Amino acid sequence: MHTPSTDVRTATGSPSRGVLILDDDADLREVLSEMLLASGASSCLAAGGLDELKARAREALACDLAILDINLGPGEPSGVDASRWLVGCGFGGRIVFLTGHASSHPLVVEAAQIAHSEILAKPLDGSRLVGLLQEHA
Repeated sequence: MHTPSTDVRTATGSPSRGVLILDDDADLREVLSEMLLASGASSCLAAGGLDELKARAREALACDLAILDINLGPGEPSGVDASRWLVGCGFGGRIVFLTGHASSHPLVVEAAQIAHSEILAKPLDGSRLVGLLQEHA
């Protein structure tokens, strides 16, 4: 069960490039938020689970880039579930999945079948994430 940990951080004076980060690891959410804000994101909405994400639906759907951990913990909806919810609500941004699992893991296989998405392996290449952000400038 996730404790409330939704956080929105903003950078002033930046063009609108909102990023959504969904990961059950609070430390990783914080590091990614700081890195992306320093690299030009105008805001980062960070959440630890799908329920937290749904509670911030307006902000989440306004983001340009969604970075979703595929596995959000035992018994929790996955990042794949979150992507379906986002798309079903009209999300028009890019979806990128993060995973520490092998490419044969069922959730990774399912994520790979989602059109216009990308899967990045953990540990992350920070320059690739910054590149994704800049692609949406």
